[in-house]
Amino acid sequence: MKLKLLPLLLTIFLSTNGISQIKYGSNNGKYLTIRGTKLYYEEYGKGIPLLLLHGGLGSIADFKKCIPNLSKKYKVIAFDAPGLGRSEFADSTMTYKLMAHYYSEAIDLLKLDSTFVVGWSDAGNVALLLAKIRPDKIKKIAVSGATYKLEGTTKESLEDLNKFSDTTWVIKELKPWIKQYKEKSPTGNWKKYIIEAKRMWFEEIYFQKSVLVEINTATLLVYGDRDMYTTELGLELHRAIKKSQFCILPNTSHDVFWEKPDLINKILIDFFNKR
Repeated sequence: MKLKLLPLLLTIFLSTNGISQIKYGSNNGKYLTIRGTKLYYEEYGKGIPLLLLHGGLGSIADFKKCIPNLSKKYKVIAFDAPGLGRSEFADSTMTYKLMAHYYSEAIDLLKLDSTFVVGWSDAGNVALLLAKIRPDKIKKIAVSGATYKLEGTTKESLEDLNKFSDTTWVIKELKPWIKQYKEKSPTGNWKKYIIEAKRMWFEEIYFQKSVLVEINTATLLVYGDRDMYTTELGLELHRAIKKSQFCILPNTSHDVFWEKPDLINKILIDFFNKR
């Protein structure tokens, strides 16, 4: 990836004002209790439900540029992932499969009969698993920067992710993120999150490729041309998922929803509205 991941993350954490008067992620949301864990979520708009799931290190606020327009078309239900934002840590060690089951139970608790799902990065992986286990509830999914394995991550991105092993480096370089984490998190235990996330990120296989083959839900796969994952990896997913469409955004990194909000909104709306 020509444009490094970490500066992009810092841009998001530092850019907390000026986008909208609504403080997405801090706007009097609600909680669901799942397996003893409180998951925070916010709802906007009316219509067909659209679950909005953010990526690693993030929160609902990552979608602040997209929620205003999406909520004009759908009932947006945006979650803070377990251990992030205002949500509590999961009841066991974090995995993509575990998060998929949390969101599956959330669908039932919210009594959603048919829903769209958008997942970015880590949550893209989760959305793929969710489509596999809940074809009865999920109408379509759109994922950005998703994968099922570590292989296919660019060398530069792997180098960036490896830096999270150094606590001193994290404290120095991710100071804005740590500050925001402590302000929102019920525990403020950012070190626990980093340890669990890094362990999950560096698993060789997140889930078996057979999961992709078994997905029968209409799927949109989106990647930036400068994503942290190679185009070849994206095409591998596209070939494996029967009802998938593949989209590469030009001059775009892994951070699609921050860099190209208007474009990705249009793509999502066109995809979800097509019969």
